[in-house]
Amino acid sequence: MNSIFSNLGTTIFETMSGLAVKYAAINLGQGFPEGLEPAPLLEYLAACAQAAPHQYPSMMGTMALRQAVARHEHSYWGYQPDPATEVMVTSGATEALAASLLALIEPGDKVLVLEPLYDSYLPIIRRGGGVPVCVRLEAPYWTLPREPIEAAFRQGVKVLIVNSPTNPSGKVFSFDELRFLADLACRYDATVISDEVYEHLTYDEQRHIPLSTLPGMAERTVKIGSAGKIFSVTGWKVGWIVAAPKLLGVIAKAHQFLTFTTPPMLQAAVAWGLDTQAEYYTTLATILAARRDRLSLGLSGAGFSVLPASGSYFLTADYLALTTQPDDVAFCMQLVERVGVAAIPVSAFYAENIPTGSIRFCFAKTDQAIDEAVIRLQAWRDGGKC
Repeated sequence: MNSIFSNLGTTIFETMSGLAVKYAAINLGQGFPEGLEPAPLLEYLAACAQAAPHQYPSMMGTMALRQAVARHEHSYWGYQPDPATEVMVTSGATEALAASLLALIEPGDKVLVLEPLYDSYLPIIRRGGGVPVCVRLEAPYWTLPREPIEAAFRQGVKVLIVNSPTNPSGKVFSFDELRFLADLACRYDATVISDEVYEHLTYDEQRHIPLSTLPGMAERTVKIGSAGKIFSVTGWKVGWIVAAPKLLGVIAKAHQFLTFTTPPMLQAAVAWGLDTQAEYYTTLATILAARRDRLSLGLSGAGFSVLPASGSYFLTADYLALTTQPDDVAFCMQLVERVGVAAIPVSAFYAENIPTGSIRFCFAKTDQAIDEAVIRLQAWRDGGKC
């Protein structure tokens, strides 16, 4: 058996969601939204299921969706990719990440990642033969540690992975921070995989800036997008890659032996949604900011120390004032079993020298779910603590 995967446990997201069902807990763990799916898009999908072809579309994706993605990039971020040669549809963003890494790294290549990080990055890098180089951003503001990053580039980084807005920290990288990373990528001739699935979900007047729009970056950036995050339909697993032809051509060869293609009716619905439902996905951040604030206030009232979050679906909260249990995995297990609230241990987003004492909550839930979770947490604080 492959040593990388045989030594991995079940992902903590699957574990906590399973426990949430078992204990009838409020699931603020796994990052799927609730009560936010746009009704017109669901209705359009139902029509597509009757009318659309049901056979393999092109492995690159339907031309309708690739054109819609190109129009979306131009409308919101100001650059115009060629849908024929610079856009490819994938079966979700995780598949896009896997195809990109498998295509771009050779055994021994160094891949720079910024901790805390999305949990799929490291096993895919390692399975592709790459060597992850981890540089840690520190709470509460997750500022880029510039000297360690530049030192890593000097040691020969081939690929950099950037996630902004960020899971789990909710950080949105500033123009100055992105320019610093772009300058290093250009100077050291590195390719950047830019995970931008939360591109429309920024708060507090923060602005998302695609890395590919910075000078010198269009030809060396692989942008990953997600219909699941744009339309709150994560189960559809429709993503895409936007990259220069030289990069995308190689990534497509990896993609063809992973999922190959994505259901055509889902692609048709997403294409229609990108073109016609802009009001939905450009106002979603307002709705989610209110839910973030609702949960943050409730968690603070329950005794948690909540860190700021300017993007994504997630809040990070320090719980050490509430318990003598420093192990965040054990604390999350106790919360779901005894309190009926599921969260994710932040240690799951680190490779080594793992910090503890913080957990991640998803606020892309209904007001009712947030309120019930807060009631349970405050009752636990006032009664028997873990």
